[in-house]
Amino acid sequence: MTDPTLSSLSSALADVVARAAPSIVSVHSHRSRSTGFVWKQGLIVTADEALADEGEVEIGLADGRSVTATIAGRDHTTDIALLRADTGIAAVKLSATVPALGTLSVVVATNRDAPSATLGMVSTSGKSWRSLRGGDIDARIELDVRLRSSQEGGLALDAGGEAFGMAVLGPRRVLVIPTATIERVAAQLETRGRIARGYLGLGLQPVRLDDGVAAMVMNVDKAGPAAAAGIRQGDVIVAVNDQKLSGVRALVRTLGPATVGTVVDVAVRRGGEPVSFKVTVGERPEA
Repeated sequence: MTDPTLSSLSSALADVVARAAPSIVSVHSHRSRSTGFVWKQGLIVTADEALADEGEVEIGLADGRSVTATIAGRDHTTDIALLRADTGIAAVKLSATVPALGTLSVVVATNRDAPSATLGMVSTSGKSWRSLRGGDIDARIELDVRLRSSQEGGLALDAGGEAFGMAVLGPRRVLVIPTATIERVAAQLETRGRIARGYLGLGLQPVRLDDGVAAMVMNVDKAGPAAAAGIRQGDVIVAVNDQKLSGVRALVRTLGPATVGTVVDVAVRRGGEPVSFKVTVGERPEA
Protein backbone atom coordinates (compact mmCIF):
# COMPACT_ATOMS: atom_id res chain seq x y z
CA MET A 1 0.00 0.00 0.00
CA THR A 2 1.39 3.37 -1.02
CA ASP A 3 2.01 5.90 1.76
CA PRO A 4 0.12 9.05 0.61
CA THR A 5 2.43 11.33 2.61
CA LEU A 6 5.60 10.01 0.97
CA SER A 7 3.94 10.00 -2.43
CA SER A 8 2.87 13.63 -1.97
CA LEU A 9 6.37 14.65 -0.87
CA SER A 10 7.93 12.82 -3.81
CA SER A 11 5.62 14.54 -6.27
CA ALA A 12 6.27 17.93 -4.71
CA LEU A 13 10.04 17.51 -4.93
CA ALA A 14 9.80 16.33 -8.54
CA ASP A 15 7.78 19.45 -9.33
CA VAL A 16 10.42 21.64 -7.64
CA VAL A 17 13.13 20.10 -9.82
CA ALA A 18 11.05 20.38 -12.99
CA ARG A 19 10.48 24.11 -12.45
CA ALA A 20 14.17 24.88 -11.88
CA ALA A 21 15.74 22.55 -14.47
CA PRO A 22 15.08 24.76 -17.56
CA SER A 23 17.40 27.47 -16.19
CA ILE A 24 20.27 25.06 -15.48
CA VAL A 25 23.17 24.61 -17.91
CA SER A 26 26.40 22.65 -18.01
CA VAL A 27 29.67 24.56 -18.15
CA HIS A 28 32.66 23.12 -20.03
CA SER A 29 36.11 24.61 -19.61
CA HIS A 30 39.59 23.25 -20.13
CA ARG A 31 39.77 22.05 -16.54
CA SER A 32 36.41 20.42 -15.96
CA ARG A 33 32.69 20.20 -16.40
CA SER A 34 30.48 21.94 -13.90
CA THR A 35 27.06 23.54 -13.64
CA GLY A 36 25.69 27.05 -13.98
CA PHE A 37 22.35 28.80 -14.01
CA VAL A 38 20.94 31.73 -15.94
CA TRP A 39 21.07 34.71 -13.60
CA LYS A 40 19.89 37.30 -16.13
CA GLN A 41 19.12 37.09 -19.82
CA GLY A 42 22.47 36.30 -21.46
CA LEU A 43 24.33 35.99 -18.15
CA ILE A 44 25.21 32.76 -16.34
CA VAL A 45 26.49 32.36 -12.78
CA THR A 46 28.80 29.44 -12.03
CA ALA A 47 31.46 28.39 -9.54
CA ASP A 48 34.74 30.21 -10.19
CA GLU A 49 36.86 27.39 -8.78
CA ALA A 50 35.57 25.00 -11.45
CA LEU A 51 36.65 27.25 -14.33
CA ALA A 52 40.01 26.94 -16.03
CA ASP A 53 42.30 29.96 -15.92
CA GLU A 54 42.36 30.18 -19.71
CA GLY A 55 40.84 28.64 -22.81
CA GLU A 56 37.36 28.52 -24.26
CA VAL A 57 34.21 28.04 -22.23
CA GLU A 58 31.19 26.28 -23.69
CA ILE A 59 27.67 26.10 -22.35
CA GLY A 60 25.70 22.89 -22.80
CA LEU A 61 21.92 23.29 -23.00
CA ALA A 62 19.21 20.82 -22.11
CA ASP A 63 18.16 20.41 -25.77
CA GLY A 64 21.65 19.19 -26.72
CA ARG A 65 22.90 22.44 -28.20
CA SER A 66 26.09 24.12 -27.07
CA VAL A 67 27.05 27.79 -27.26
CA THR A 68 30.33 29.58 -26.65
CA ALA A 69 30.59 31.74 -23.56
CA THR A 70 32.92 34.57 -22.58
CA ILE A 71 33.94 35.34 -19.03
CA ALA A 72 32.34 38.61 -17.92
CA GLY A 73 34.17 38.54 -14.61
CA ARG A 74 35.21 36.30 -11.76
CA ASP A 75 35.87 36.65 -8.05
CA HIS A 76 37.86 33.82 -6.49
CA THR A 77 37.24 35.12 -2.95
CA THR A 78 33.51 34.35 -3.13
CA ASP A 79 33.79 31.55 -5.74
CA ILE A 80 31.49 33.38 -8.15
CA ALA A 81 32.08 33.67 -11.90
CA LEU A 82 29.84 35.39 -14.43
CA LEU A 83 29.63 34.21 -18.05
CA ARG A 84 28.07 35.86 -21.09
CA ALA A 85 26.28 33.51 -23.47
CA ASP A 86 23.27 33.80 -25.74
CA THR A 87 21.27 30.81 -24.52
CA GLY A 88 17.73 32.07 -25.01
CA ILE A 89 16.91 30.57 -21.61
CA ALA A 90 14.80 32.37 -19.00
CA ALA A 91 16.55 33.49 -15.83
CA VAL A 92 15.93 31.78 -12.52
CA LYS A 93 14.30 33.73 -9.69
CA LEU A 94 16.53 33.79 -6.63
CA SER A 95 15.14 34.11 -3.11
CA ALA A 96 16.87 36.15 -0.40
CA THR A 97 15.57 33.75 2.26
CA VAL A 98 18.19 31.93 4.32
CA PRO A 99 16.86 28.43 5.04
CA ALA A 100 16.46 27.25 8.61
CA LEU A 101 18.58 24.50 10.10
CA GLY A 102 17.13 21.11 9.18
CA THR A 103 15.36 22.32 6.04
CA LEU A 104 15.21 19.83 3.19
CA SER A 105 17.21 21.01 0.20
CA VAL A 106 17.38 19.89 -3.42
CA VAL A 107 20.43 20.73 -5.54
CA VAL A 108 19.42 20.93 -9.20
CA ALA A 109 22.47 20.66 -11.44
CA THR A 110 23.92 18.75 -14.41
CA ASN A 111 25.88 15.55 -14.52
CA ARG A 112 27.45 14.35 -17.78
CA ASP A 113 25.49 17.14 -19.50
CA ALA A 114 22.18 15.75 -18.30
CA PRO A 115 19.91 17.34 -15.67
CA SER A 116 20.44 15.95 -12.19
CA ALA A 117 19.03 16.41 -8.72
CA THR A 118 20.15 15.37 -5.26
CA LEU A 119 18.33 15.64 -1.95
CA GLY A 120 19.86 16.62 1.38
CA MET A 121 19.41 18.77 4.45
CA VAL A 122 20.64 22.14 5.64
CA SER A 123 23.17 21.08 8.27
CA THR A 124 24.38 24.61 9.13
CA SER A 125 22.54 27.90 8.87
CA GLY A 126 24.33 30.84 10.43
CA LYS A 127 25.64 34.36 10.22
CA SER A 128 27.87 35.98 7.62
CA TRP A 129 31.48 34.81 7.37
CA ARG A 130 34.70 35.43 5.52
CA SER A 131 36.15 32.80 3.20
CA LEU A 132 39.74 31.63 3.45
CA ARG A 133 40.43 33.77 0.38
CA GLY A 134 39.02 36.88 2.02
CA GLY A 135 35.54 37.01 0.45
CA ASP A 136 32.54 38.25 2.43
CA ILE A 137 29.77 35.62 2.36
CA ASP A 138 26.41 36.87 3.63
CA ALA A 139 25.30 33.67 5.41
CA ARG A 140 26.90 30.40 6.45
CA ILE A 141 24.90 27.63 4.78
CA GLU A 142 26.13 24.04 4.62
CA LEU A 143 24.34 21.05 3.13
CA ASP A 144 24.46 17.43 4.21
CA VAL A 145 24.56 16.13 0.65
CA ARG A 146 27.03 14.55 -1.75
CA LEU A 147 27.86 16.34 -4.98
CA ARG A 148 29.93 15.30 -7.96
CA SER A 149 32.34 17.89 -9.33
CA SER A 150 30.10 18.32 -12.38
CA GLN A 151 27.25 19.37 -10.08
CA GLU A 152 29.22 22.22 -8.53
CA GLY A 153 27.54 25.51 -9.38
CA GLY A 154 24.06 24.03 -9.21
CA LEU A 155 21.05 25.71 -7.63
CA ALA A 156 20.18 24.97 -4.00
CA LEU A 157 16.42 24.96 -3.48
CA ASP A 158 14.23 24.48 -0.45
CA ALA A 159 11.25 22.11 -0.47
CA GLY A 160 9.01 24.94 -1.64
CA GLY A 161 11.15 25.54 -4.71
CA GLU A 162 12.79 28.77 -3.49
CA ALA A 163 16.34 29.07 -4.88
CA PHE A 164 18.47 30.32 -1.99
CA GLY A 165 21.94 30.06 -3.52
CA MET A 166 24.61 28.19 -5.46
CA ALA A 167 26.03 24.89 -4.21
CA VAL A 168 29.84 24.65 -4.25
CA LEU A 169 32.38 22.14 -3.00
CA GLY A 170 34.13 23.29 0.16
CA PRO A 171 37.25 21.62 1.62
CA ARG A 172 35.23 19.05 3.57
CA ARG A 173 31.60 19.91 2.97
CA VAL A 174 29.10 21.30 0.49
CA LEU A 175 28.63 25.04 0.96
CA VAL A 176 26.00 27.36 -0.46
CA ILE A 177 26.91 30.82 -1.72
CA PRO A 178 23.70 32.64 -0.73
CA THR A 179 21.56 34.81 -2.95
CA ALA A 180 22.61 38.06 -1.26
CA THR A 181 26.26 37.36 -2.08
CA ILE A 182 25.49 36.30 -5.65
CA GLU A 183 23.43 39.42 -6.36
CA ARG A 184 26.06 41.74 -4.88
CA VAL A 185 29.08 40.18 -6.56
CA ALA A 186 27.51 39.32 -9.91
CA ALA A 187 26.20 42.88 -10.31
CA GLN A 188 29.75 44.24 -9.93
CA LEU A 189 31.16 41.63 -12.28
CA GLU A 190 28.53 42.55 -14.87
CA THR A 191 29.41 46.24 -14.83
CA ARG A 192 33.15 46.20 -14.01
CA GLY A 193 34.39 42.69 -14.71
CA ARG A 194 36.07 42.50 -11.31
CA ILE A 195 35.58 43.23 -7.62
CA ALA A 196 37.37 46.30 -6.32
CA ARG A 197 39.68 45.68 -3.34
CA GLY A 198 41.27 48.25 -1.11
CA TYR A 199 44.99 48.90 -1.55
CA LEU A 200 47.57 50.65 0.61
CA GLY A 201 50.63 49.75 -1.46
CA LEU A 202 52.58 48.19 1.38
CA GLY A 203 54.47 44.96 1.89
CA LEU A 204 54.09 44.08 5.57
CA GLN A 205 55.73 41.69 8.00
CA PRO A 206 54.16 40.92 11.40
CA VAL A 207 56.22 41.88 14.44
CA ARG A 208 55.52 41.59 18.14
CA LEU A 209 55.94 44.58 20.44
CA ASP A 210 55.76 44.76 24.21
CA ASP A 211 52.19 46.05 24.00
CA GLY A 212 50.89 43.81 21.21
CA VAL A 213 51.09 42.92 17.53
CA ALA A 214 52.26 45.33 14.84
CA ALA A 215 53.28 45.28 11.17
CA MET A 216 56.65 46.41 9.86
CA VAL A 217 56.71 48.03 6.43
CA MET A 218 59.13 45.94 4.37
CA ASN A 219 58.53 47.65 1.04
CA VAL A 220 56.45 50.50 -0.34
CA ASP A 221 54.84 50.87 -3.76
CA LYS A 222 56.22 54.26 -4.81
CA ALA A 223 53.05 54.95 -6.78
CA GLY A 224 50.73 53.69 -4.04
CA PRO A 225 48.52 55.49 -1.50
CA ALA A 226 50.78 54.88 1.51
CA ALA A 227 53.81 56.36 -0.23
CA ALA A 228 51.79 59.44 -1.17
CA ALA A 229 50.83 59.86 2.50
CA GLY A 230 54.46 59.66 3.62
CA ILE A 231 54.79 56.13 5.02
CA ARG A 232 58.28 54.70 4.55
CA GLN A 233 60.08 51.38 4.61
CA GLY A 234 60.96 50.50 8.20
CA ASP A 235 57.90 52.16 9.73
CA VAL A 236 55.96 49.96 12.16
CA ILE A 237 52.17 50.16 11.90
CA VAL A 238 50.52 49.78 15.30
CA ALA A 239 46.92 50.90 14.68
CA VAL A 240 44.44 51.83 11.97
CA ASN A 241 41.54 54.18 12.78
CA ASP A 242 42.50 53.97 16.46
CA GLN A 243 42.09 50.19 16.43
CA LYS A 244 45.15 48.22 17.48
CA LEU A 245 46.41 45.82 14.85
CA SER A 246 45.49 42.17 15.39
CA GLY A 247 47.65 40.95 12.50
CA VAL A 248 48.70 41.58 8.92
CA ARG A 249 46.03 39.31 7.47
CA ALA A 250 43.35 41.01 9.52
CA LEU A 251 44.46 44.38 8.16
CA VAL A 252 44.41 43.18 4.55
CA ARG A 253 40.96 41.64 5.00
CA THR A 254 39.51 44.93 6.19
CA LEU A 255 40.34 46.45 2.79
CA GLY A 256 37.11 45.40 1.11
CA PRO A 257 35.33 47.05 -1.83
CA ALA A 258 33.66 49.66 0.40
CA THR A 259 37.01 51.02 1.61
CA VAL A 260 38.20 52.24 -1.81
CA GLY A 261 38.37 56.03 -1.70
CA THR A 262 38.00 56.30 2.06
CA VAL A 263 40.60 57.92 4.32
CA VAL A 264 42.11 55.90 7.16
CA ASP A 265 44.26 57.07 10.05
CA VAL A 266 47.40 54.95 10.25
CA ALA A 267 49.42 55.15 13.47
CA VAL A 268 53.06 54.11 13.12
CA ARG A 269 56.26 54.16 15.09
CA ARG A 270 59.25 55.60 13.28
CA GLY A 271 62.54 55.27 15.11
CA GLY A 272 60.54 54.57 18.25
CA GLU A 273 58.54 57.80 17.95
CA PRO A 274 54.77 57.85 17.25
CA VAL A 275 53.69 59.35 13.92
CA SER A 276 50.24 59.44 12.32
CA PHE A 277 49.30 59.47 8.63
CA LYS A 278 46.05 59.90 6.73
CA VAL A 279 45.98 57.44 3.82
CA THR A 280 43.37 57.47 1.06
CA VAL A 281 42.72 53.81 0.25
CA GLY A 282 43.28 53.04 -3.42
CA GLU A 283 42.06 50.19 -5.61
CA ARG A 284 44.21 47.11 -5.76
CA PRO A 285 45.74 46.73 -9.23
CA GLU A 286 44.85 43.64 -11.22
CA ALA A 287 47.42 40.89 -10.82
